[in-house]
This record gives sequence, structure tokens and C-alpha cells, in this order.
Amino acid sequence: MKTPVLLCVLLFSQSWAFEFIIDGEWESETSGPRDQSGRYRRNALTSEEEDFEAIQGKDITVKSYKVESRITSRFAHTTVKSSVLNSGLKAQSIGFNVQIPKRAFINNFTMNVNGITFVGSVKEKTVARNLYAQARASGKAAGIVRTNSQAMETFRTEVHVPPGSKVEFELHYQEMMQRKLGSYQHTLHIQPGRLVPLLQVDVYIFEPKGIKFVTAPNTLGEQFSDLIKITHTKEKAHVVFKPTLQQQLKCENCTGSAVDGVFTVKYDVERESNAGELQVSDGHFVQFFAPSDLSPLSKNIVFVIDVSGSMWGLKMKQTVEAMKAILNDLSMDDYFSVIDFNHNVRCWSEDLVQASSIQVDRAKKYIQSIKPSGGTNINEALLRAVQMLVRASNQGLIDPRSVSMIILVSDGDPTVGEIKLSTIQKNVKRVMREEFSLFSLGIGFDVDFDFLERIALENRGVAQRIFANHDAAEQLKTFYSQVSSPLLRTITIHFPENTVNNVTQNRFDKFFSGSELIVAGKLEPTDLTTLQSFTTASAANMDLNIQTEADILELDSELSTHQHSFTGFARQMWAYITVNQLLAERSLAPTASRKRKITQRIVALALEHQFVTPFTTMLVEGEDEGKTERLIADSPKDSKHGCCSATAPLSGSIPVQRMVYETPPWARPTNAPKSPEEAMGTQQSIVPGHITVVEGDPHFIINLPKSNMDICFNIDSKPGHILNLVSDPGTGVTINGQLVGSKKMKNNKLNTYFGTLSIYSKTDGVQVIVGTNRIDLMEDRNNHSFSWGVTAELMLNRMKVTIVKEQHVTVMIDGRISVMVLLHRAWKKHPVQVDFLGIYTSSDNQYSAKVHGLIGQFAQEPEVKVYGVHEGADPKKKEATMEVKGNKLAVTRGWQKDYRLDKKQGSDVYCWFVHNNGKGFVDGSYTSYILPRLDSFLSAL
Repeated sequence: MKTPVLLCVLLFSQSWAFEFIIDGEWESETSGPRDQSGRYRRNALTSEEEDFEAIQGKDITVKSYKVESRITSRFAHTTVKSSVLNSGLKAQSIGFNVQIPKRAFINNFTMNVNGITFVGSVKEKTVARNLYAQARASGKAAGIVRTNSQAMETFRTEVHVPPGSKVEFELHYQEMMQRKLGSYQHTLHIQPGRLVPLLQVDVYIFEPKGIKFVTAPNTLGEQFSDLIKITHTKEKAHVVFKPTLQQQLKCENCTGSAVDGVFTVKYDVERESNAGELQVSDGHFVQFFAPSDLSPLSKNIVFVIDVSGSMWGLKMKQTVEAMKAILNDLSMDDYFSVIDFNHNVRCWSEDLVQASSIQVDRAKKYIQSIKPSGGTNINEALLRAVQMLVRASNQGLIDPRSVSMIILVSDGDPTVGEIKLSTIQKNVKRVMREEFSLFSLGIGFDVDFDFLERIALENRGVAQRIFANHDAAEQLKTFYSQVSSPLLRTITIHFPENTVNNVTQNRFDKFFSGSELIVAGKLEPTDLTTLQSFTTASAANMDLNIQTEADILELDSELSTHQHSFTGFARQMWAYITVNQLLAERSLAPTASRKRKITQRIVALALEHQFVTPFTTMLVEGEDEGKTERLIADSPKDSKHGCCSATAPLSGSIPVQRMVYETPPWARPTNAPKSPEEAMGTQQSIVPGHITVVEGDPHFIINLPKSNMDICFNIDSKPGHILNLVSDPGTGVTINGQLVGSKKMKNNKLNTYFGTLSIYSKTDGVQVIVGTNRIDLMEDRNNHSFSWGVTAELMLNRMKVTIVKEQHVTVMIDGRISVMVLLHRAWKKHPVQVDFLGIYTSSDNQYSAKVHGLIGQFAQEPEVKVYGVHEGADPKKKEATMEVKGNKLAVTRGWQKDYRLDKKQGSDVYCWFVHNNGKGFVDGSYTSYILPRLDSFLSAL
């Protein structure tokens, strides 16, 4: 995003005058100047760095220079203030210059000159044009100041004041933090140009879900290494830099300031799950989605490299260096090829090849041998790249779940073949398939970056300018790192009908590791107290359906208690994203009429939310003895605000299929009245249905439907032991649980519980491991992890996994075998208890005749006879004799807990209890069911 600034002033006063001097020129709103080939002329950008000072002037005293950023939920509001005194004997000009991020929107500028206060407000651009014309007619100068800085633009203003005058400047701008490679980076240019008695930088961060880390790399110089202070709590951080006059000195006997550089803060937020983070505030919502712990999708990449004569020298050397590193990063699951072009187009390989070490080495040698020369035939090179992907797709060589992309690297405009940019854009759009993406990298400033950006946005990619200097190779590699690990495809974030409106882009082609997807919108008037969102996506080997919810009032209440939070963040973030998407949509609009309609929407939003955009202007006004004084802060027409794509409409209804996550029907208990002889006080009892239960320490409740009874037994084993519950070589399914011990002994006994459960389908090659901290899904080399903080539905081949947040996980295999795992949380400071899992399986599961295991052996129900019921030693527990499997066992009538209705107290299930680890009821000894691995099958007993 670019936010250069225009300033001019029309001020009349008997004693003194103002003058703002900025170089540049206006552009037409409907069409820019074109050259003879029909291309738009671009502002020239030089490669020479100019000296930059925040405060300029001779014989001036800078009283203070303060920068404050308040970052709330990834949205930053930055204020730059300075107080300056003309301490000379003559009238002079004082300059106030600020470098601001290209992604930022200026939203206020005020100035106080000798008691006259100028207050800013955003107006339509026609006002600025009239004032601009008056200023020029009066001999004033106005225009655009642009720099070659990689991520910044310059705001400049200059005011002419008499001796003794005091001037106070204050600039405000806002931007959304973009997550790249796993962190957010906030950058401030601190270049006062002189010693300042009060120099201070404050960055306040508030993230409701918690801050994972915050750092402030010392980029200002070694002498300031100990002066940057960070205080950090769970949700808040404060970074402060406040050097004294002595600490600002370049050296002991110097008079100049050593403070001259970039102040950087990096941070990331805590993410308790892959569900994303939904925040609601001030009648708006923001959904953040940045999943991790997912296996990358395989890639099909065609690298298209400009090797025309203009690439000779450093550009080519750095491109080759970067390409060698990028090729080394490819995995064996990736496919690739290389196309290089000048006036001709050459393919290293006519077809995609697997990224084996041999092929990668061959490609590196080929790139190393390239000698730049000739013209530039971009059109033919891109068409050949698309044809290569289409051919591979038609031949079935591309995995349907993989990501296919073209990465174009060029430094100039087309000079050979088709040179009309609009025609090239149409040609590429015509042949590109929906599943392909185009990423454009423009090296230097001779390239038409607007064209590269349009063609990338139109084909589901992004464009980035690469600055042709000593670190161009690093820039290329960094960009590739951002797109090298795609985790998800076809992502949609939607909401229940009639709950939200004006939703920003909610459909995304792909998600890359370390980045973040953001959707914002407005709330519909409703009586609801919570807002839900539903995210669907495709991963390497599964489909995801994820539910997230947020309390509508909670965040506003929390924000009101934090002094340095930005309470209007959600409203402004929604407007920021919407304006940027409209700017991108406008750049792709096919007709002038469509462009005008989009421009009207941009202007309306910019006026409402006070953004200086390419189509709005900030009018800064003040009164001096009844005279109106005016300044203008403006942004040029074709600024590129590269935060957001325009691949989806910004309005219209949002279809949503509401998902309901609950206990599956087979696992729902029913209440049961207690017989008089089994009444045990007020504790609720249930009829478990055709359910087998393993709960607690661990207590097995085996349901025998034909006998219409439940049989219980305990297993007393050791922590770490893996017990087989179901082993069915016929269906290829094995279910194993690993025991965990309590924190210490109780009554001379160490209780054990199931802390991990594994459901493995050998037929599908899929394993689900449910622990008390997370749920892992594994298939071959693909591993995906989810925390208990997510509600989601996942499909892997024949296996369906449903997670209900902090409640239970249900695994269903081919609709025939179902297991529900219930999560039990213990108080963290409890001296004995630990988190553990309860296991519930349907007695109707369709196993093969070969099934066995502590639970599986009862799929073929044994004949059971209970007789001789009599009073026991405990009057509450009757005793009897059980005949089963040729054994006569002494059993006791008792009860065990089922926690499906009440996770805290549980419900009683009455059963006949078999002593001694189920001996005589269970085949063999329980030790025969101890296995070496979670995916092991049981050997024949």
C-alpha cells in the first residue's frame, strides 16, 4: 500500500505567511497520461537514497518528538507529535517529515502555529483541486513526494514562520498488521535529525487471546542496545525507547544525533486451536484464521524468469543465487519446471518433473548457465507456463489436492511479441484455470508494477516489487518463503443467516503457513449473545469444517478497562479491509462506469472513517481573527494498497449450511428410574443403551445386548502401558489406549487412567491419536494437529472425526465403527488428579469375526448366566454367581460412572462386577493385552 502525501496551503496574514512545498503533480482520476504504446506513464522512482530528517530548519529548537502506536487485535493507530521553536532572528521555513508504511492510511493531521490550530477532516477530492488551483495561482507549490524506500512513503510539510514562533505538528495514521512467516512486524522510522530533549517512542500492544512473544530487535545501533525496554503480560505489551540527550549523541564530543533508523517491533499471538479467533466489538466482527500443525500441500510450480539484456549484471547474479536456494527448498512431493525468456521462450523441461535431488541439480546448472540478452516476450512466456500446467493436469499428473502456481520474475515491460499490456492480461486470464495462481515479482523500477499487480490479482496471486540492490536475492527468497508452504485450499469463512452483513472477502484460494486470513463485517441487530462462524477448507489429505464463536459483549467490556487499547479497532479494521479490497477491485474493473461506481463506494467509506485515499483529501482548517486558513493533505490517484485481493464480491448474501455438533445418536444415554433395592441416595442413574464404556481408573462397563445386562471390571496396570481395546485384522482397525498415572499415591495405590487413545485404520493408512492436550491425525507423511479448543469436523478418506470444543471427539470409520472419547479436566493444582479420557463405543459396531481385545472380544457376545443372588458383606451390594466362558465367577452387584449426561458428577450404571482384572470374563490375563505401540494389533492369545 502506498500513502504518499500532497500538501499545499492557502494562508493570508498581515504579519506572516505559511508555505508548503512538495514536489510532484496531479493525475487525472479517470485516466492517467499514456505513452505512444497505450501504457500509462508511471512516476519515475530513483535508486538514490536522499538524506531524511523528521524536523528540518536552521536555528530551530526541537522541544519534543514523540511517536506512539496503539496496536489492538492487529490494528495499529500511530501518532507522531513534535514541538518546534524558531529560535533564530529571522523568519524561516520549518519542515515536518514522517515516513509512513505504504499500507497505512493517514486519518488525521493537526498543526498549531502561534496559537492557530488547524484541525483535519477528510473531504472529497474536488475540494482539494480547487484549493490546489488557488495555491498554484498564488505562486505556491504542491505535489507528490515519493521515495524509493521498500516499505515506506514520505509525508512532508513545510511552514514559514517568523522568529520566536512555536509550531506543534501531529500526524495520525492507521494500518492493519499483516502476518508473514509467523509474526507481525510494526515499523517506525525514527529520524529526528538533531538532538531532542524529549525523544520517546511507545508501542502498546493488546491482544485479547494473549501474546505469544514480543521482541524489539535493535536496528538503531549498538549504543542503544540496552535502551529499548519491553514489559509483557499475558495480553498486553509495552515497548518503550526514551534516550536522554547524552544517550542520543553520536560520540562524546559530537553535537549530532545518533538516532537515525528504523524502530521495529515483532510479535505473534497465542492461538489455542486451529479454529481461528472471532472477535466482536462496536457492532463489528473480525475473524482471524491462521492454522498451524498441518501438513503442507504439494506444489506444482513453473518458474518464469526474464533473461533479457536489462537483467545483465547484478540483477541476474542475484536472481540465480535466489533460484538456487529456492530450488533446494522443493520437496520430493513437488513438481516443477523452469522457463526463461527474452525475445525467445525456452523451457528447461517441456513437462513438470518431480523435484528429486537429481532434477534440482540439473535445473540449477541450467539457470547458472543463462546469459541475459535480447528483448522481453512476457506474453509468450506466460502462455507457455499455463500450457505446461494444463497439460500436466490433463494427463493426471497433478494431485487434485496440490497447489499449482506460476512465479514470474521480470524487470521490464514487454518489447517483443504482444506488447499491449491489456491484451497480455486478457490472454493470460483466458487460458488460466481456476486452480492455478500467478505470482509476479518486479525487479527494479523500469517494470510496470501496476500491470504485474493487476495480472497477479486477477489470477489469484499477489505481486511484489524487488528492489535491485545488494539484498535482492534475499528479497526473492523471502517472498518465496511466504508462498512455499501452502497448508489449505478453497477456504470459506461464513456465518449464520441474518446475523451479519457487509462481510469482506470470505472465500480464499489458499492459505500459506505463517500468514493469516482475516474476514470482517457488521453485525445485524439481534438478540443473540454470541456470534458463530463456520470455516470450510481442504488440507493435504482431509476436508475441514470448523466452528468458532464469540461473546458479543465481552470484548467491549474488556477494552474499556485498558488505557492504551484502541477501542474502535473492529470498525476501522472493517473499513480498512473493505477500502483496500475496493481499490483492488477497481484496478480490475473492465469499464469506466464500473470504476466510477467503485470509486463512489471508496469515497463514501473514506469520508465516514476519515481515510486519506487516492480519491479523498484531508482538509486542515483553522481560524485566525475570523480568517479561514486551509491546508490539504492528499494521496495520489493510483496508490497500490496491496493488503487484500479482489477475488470475491464485497456484498450480497452469504450462503451458509449451519453445522450442529453434538453427541452422536448412538451415544446418547437415557435416564432410568432406580429400583428400590438399588437406590443409592440422590445420584442419577441411566440406561446406557448399546454402549460399552471405559472410564476412570480404568473401569470397563461391557454392554451385552442379548443378555440385557452390563458387566464391569477394572484393569490395574502401570503408567505408560498400552492396552489393546479393539484389534480387528478383518477390518484393519485397532484401538489402543495408553495409561497415565495420578500425581501421587492414594491409599497406597497409584491410580491409572487413559491419557491417550489411538484409533488406527490400517486399510486407510490413517491414525487418530486423542490426547488430553491435542488431537493428532496422521496419514503417511501428512500430520495434522488440533487442540481441544476447536469445534471441527474432519474427513480423511473413510474416516470422519468430529471435535466438540473441550467436550469430546467422535471417530467414525466408514459409517460402521464409531468411538467417542470424552475429555475430563482436573483442577491444575489438584494434588492427585490428572486430566484423562473416557471411552465410549457402540455395541452395534460392525467388526469382523476376527475381532478381539479387551472390548472387541465381546462383539461376539458370550452366553452369560447369573444366579444365586444373595445379600453381600456390604448391604448395598448384592452378590451372585456368574457362569461365562466355562467359568463360574463370584460377582458383586455395584455401579460405575457414565459421564455423558454429567461430566462432573456422572450418572450411575448398575452392573455385575467381576473381580481380579476381569479374570474369567476376559480371555486370558490382562497382561496379554499390553502392546508395544499405539498402532499395534493384538497377537493371537
